[in-house]
Amino acid sequence: MESSTTGLVLCSLLWTVCAQVPVVSIEPKAAGVRQGESVSFRCRVVSGSQPVRLEWKRTNNSPLADNVKIGPDGSVLTIANARINNQGQYRCVATNSAGRSTMTTLLTIKYSPKVQVTPVGPLRVRVGEPVSLECRATGKPRPTVTWQRNGTPLVTTATEDNNTMQVAAAGPEHAGVWVCQAQNSEGIVEVKVEVIVEGVQGGATAPMASVSAAELIAVEGKTVTMQCQASGSPPPVISWSKLRAPLPWQHTVEGGVLTLTSLGRQDSGQYICNATNIHGYSEAYTQLEVDSPPYTTILPDQLKLRPGDALRLQCLAHGSHPIAFHWTRVGRATMPAGAETTKEGKLLIGRVKLVDSGTYRCVATNHVGSSEATAKVTVKAA
Repeated sequence: MESSTTGLVLCSLLWTVCAQVPVVSIEPKAAGVRQGESVSFRCRVVSGSQPVRLEWKRTNNSPLADNVKIGPDGSVLTIANARINNQGQYRCVATNSAGRSTMTTLLTIKYSPKVQVTPVGPLRVRVGEPVSLECRATGKPRPTVTWQRNGTPLVTTATEDNNTMQVAAAGPEHAGVWVCQAQNSEGIVEVKVEVIVEGVQGGATAPMASVSAAELIAVEGKTVTMQCQASGSPPPVISWSKLRAPLPWQHTVEGGVLTLTSLGRQDSGQYICNATNIHGYSEAYTQLEVDSPPYTTILPDQLKLRPGDALRLQCLAHGSHPIAFHWTRVGRATMPAGAETTKEGKLLIGRVKLVDSGTYRCVATNHVGSSEATAKVTVKAA
């Protein structure tokens, strides 16, 4: 009896010796998500004397980003709409009266390649001069980089960060469109540079194509024209095509001018002007983006509640981004007290009242136009 009492007294005096330092684990141990996706990590206490306090930190001691949320008990870390700067290691720190322990996890953000070519085109060189083009590509996973000239793959000098295309002495065969292509599991990106070789002897020359605009933005339902010109001897033949897809069925080509009518969003893409004669061919490119106004719906469009219930309405819009959402109450100058709206189009009221019955309107707006939808809310006592 005396020895038991002595042990209790010693444990009371030396609690940190008798208590156990916490041991934690993290699930998952690592994760990879695309930009815009969400991911959660759970820190679980495997053993250790209670109570255990949990907190999350970045391993580089930088503050947690504004899109990183911690659960009420500190065990769950959630990253919503992941961004590039969310990438890195996160540490769960567990603390109790006996001490502290940590465990880390790694978040990788996947994104499609981004490409930069230097120098930018068009690049003019004389016959016999060297040509050097450097292509730098970033992305997760690391993209593979290749070069083509006029559709023919080229051998390059590659390092970890870039691929360099070099020619010791330029000749007529080096003229044309050089393409750096970067590809990973998240996408494929191309950057094109036109190389012009000057000082070619003789009257006959290979074609050189050019377009009036490298980028065009048009509105859904409208008409757009793309103009292509080409030099060369004999005069080249001009034709149009679309990258990885046929030309829209409502199109005409006349005198090097491509006309598209009744545009749809599916008509967005890269259009290629191809100029050909007996000495070769040349390509020029126009990137077309077709924008559309929003088409708006609300889920649900009818909602029946009792006093004290929570109201949740989601406004959805299809169309060109960015899209802004604005909520109003039909026939009322102001929204109910306690109503909250989010930039993602949600309307939230924590506890509704009888007077909150009515019709709610969501207006979605982008740079092309706007549209609206309504939802009927009925609050009725049991």
